[in-house]
Amino acid sequence: MLAVIITVTVLLVLYLYGTRNFKYWERRQVKHEKPVLFFGNNTRNYFMQKSVSEMAEELYWKYPSEKVVGFYRASRPELVIRDPEITKRILTTDFANFYARGLNKNTVEMEPLLRNLFFADGDLWRLLRQRMTSAFTSSKLKAMFPLIVERAERLQMWAHNATSEGQEIDARELMARYTIDIIGACGFGLDSDSLKEENSTFQKLGNSIFKAGPKYFFIIILKELFPKIFNNLKVLTHVEKAIYRLVHDVLRQRNYEPSTRNDFIDILLKYKKKGTIVGDSIEKIKPDGTPEIVSLEMNDDLIAAQVFVFFAAGFETSSSATSFTLHELAHHIDIQNKIQQEIDSVLEKFDNKLCYDAIKEMRYLEWSFKEAMRIFPTGGYLMRKCSQKYTFEDLNLTIDKGVGITIPIKSMQNDSKYFDNPSEFRPERFDPNNFNDNNKYIYLPFGGGPRACIGERFALMQSIAGLVAILSRFSVRPAPSTVRHPEIEPTSAIVQTVKGGLPLLFLERKPREK
Repeated sequence: MLAVIITVTVLLVLYLYGTRNFKYWERRQVKHEKPVLFFGNNTRNYFMQKSVSEMAEELYWKYPSEKVVGFYRASRPELVIRDPEITKRILTTDFANFYARGLNKNTVEMEPLLRNLFFADGDLWRLLRQRMTSAFTSSKLKAMFPLIVERAERLQMWAHNATSEGQEIDARELMARYTIDIIGACGFGLDSDSLKEENSTFQKLGNSIFKAGPKYFFIIILKELFPKIFNNLKVLTHVEKAIYRLVHDVLRQRNYEPSTRNDFIDILLKYKKKGTIVGDSIEKIKPDGTPEIVSLEMNDDLIAAQVFVFFAAGFETSSSATSFTLHELAHHIDIQNKIQQEIDSVLEKFDNKLCYDAIKEMRYLEWSFKEAMRIFPTGGYLMRKCSQKYTFEDLNLTIDKGVGITIPIKSMQNDSKYFDNPSEFRPERFDPNNFNDNNKYIYLPFGGGPRACIGERFALMQSIAGLVAILSRFSVRPAPSTVRHPEIEPTSAIVQTVKGGLPLLFLERKPREK
């Protein structure tokens, strides 16, 4: 009898715990799906059936008349935003209430590699951002560009050798290798040559970062269902040693001193030498209303964390965006021809040599790249967390500290309310004479506001250079195994990827085309 009582009590406690917040949106009269015990509305994501982005997309399209929709990630209430004006408030106007991304479950004892600019919140984020804003200035980008040109030339040669065999090329894999080589050169000052070397160390490291298997999802489920018990579980143990070993090897080679390499590690070493970072707190306010002064030491662990995010963010986002651009151009020959004419014309002005100034003149190619990111942004959503009680006056809705925010940018960027005939690939949308300023908080592939991607200009530069390298010498066409509208990989997390890659045919351009 006692055993029965204990069992019933335990089950009751678990039930109450697992459903403790499930009236949150009902009480606030916010439309939402009925949550499931423990998992809330996120069951299919936890069981690797739908990506985070796809889950947000479903809600976006299911409630077309709502500005916001409720969601439960396990028992944590989140708000899916469907309105650009509310998006603007969250990202910019009322940023002080939504400065956190909320991706770190444990903010007290953070996993070492997560102490980076992307994952950090609060004062750690603010001080890192303050120091690193100058990492991607025009002068620094120009200094890195010769390294990019070298890798772009290798990209051409590799594609030439592959096409001579008449085989399909996975554009996703090809551009991933190119991107890895750029990260090696511009990030570490290393010549990785992933294009030539099958399964290079850098390539394997890049693939492992985004390999989200059952173990990863199991850890995420435990952390989200029972945060107080499993807060200290790490999600990056599979890459932590490799990243630290790589960074420490490079630092030792340089005697822990800045050099003249102009790569990312060199920039970080210079930041370290500048000493303590000091600034106004975003979290701690004095009784008189002014922010407290906070400080941060840029040590080797912090350098490793920033290198990790430079590697991770640059690898998946750029390779995905450039390969999807090629995929779209393979299905729009007229646009591809126009881009190739522009490339030929601009390169002729610069002695047929790829250079920083030439890239800046390839405007139609840039519009095409931006249009591809509109249709398929590599990050299909943005996340924020409410840092203090906040009221949406126009909705008569108040949310509490800790409530998550999801902005499904892929859905917004493909909504006919904001973009006419959104399924059409039309680069002219991004002609400054055509682009609607009202879409500034709808088109957000690099985020927006103070937490917009700090490496946007670098990503754009390396991506355009890679596309020029391919399209100046090759035309791309659909391959026999090409899928016109590829499926999203359901295990995608922050960055969404496609199933089965993006196979294309790369055809050498005939001399008369030039």
